[in-house]
Amino acid sequence: MSNDFLEDEQRIADERESEEFFDSYALRSPINALPQLQPVVGVHPGTSVRDAINEMINQRVGCVLVVEQGALVGVFSERDVLCKVVAENVSMDDTRVEEIMTARPETLPEDSELVFALHKMAVGGYRHVPLLDAKGSPVAVVSMRDILDYIVSLYPKQVLNLPDPDGPQSKSREGA
Repeated sequence: MSNDFLEDEQRIADERESEEFFDSYALRSPINALPQLQPVVGVHPGTSVRDAINEMINQRVGCVLVVEQGALVGVFSERDVLCKVVAENVSMDDTRVEEIMTARPETLPEDSELVFALHKMAVGGYRHVPLLDAKGSPVAVVSMRDILDYIVSLYPKQVLNLPDPDGPQSKSREGA
């Protein structure tokens, strides 16, 4: 009996230590230390919505930053395409990105801790947060995907070696 008790206590202590490691190491890491961040893909406010969408497709990014004279003035994302362009049947050729973008987006300094990006994303419902240098110029974009990839890289054995409960899945990025 006492042996079972000691094993349970050790298991609980190990779990707590693991949680503290994740909390202190992963969440407190600087965002710019993530192995992969989205580059700044910028467009001018007068760019047509179609050209902005094409830029997102060509650069394989989920958003473009709307930049004027080196300053961030907005973000145009996949969500904007769905909710503001497609849903409203907006002309992609006759509409400028500045008419559809999210103006004055939430940002973070490039050396912020990861936990702050997660907070902005969770509270604000964002999937992308622009990172600014000390002068206020955009230098990168952190995406939910970047954070997910980073967390998976910390725990590859626990995440990547799981059997698929539904069997083999398609490797296509399209869909869910």
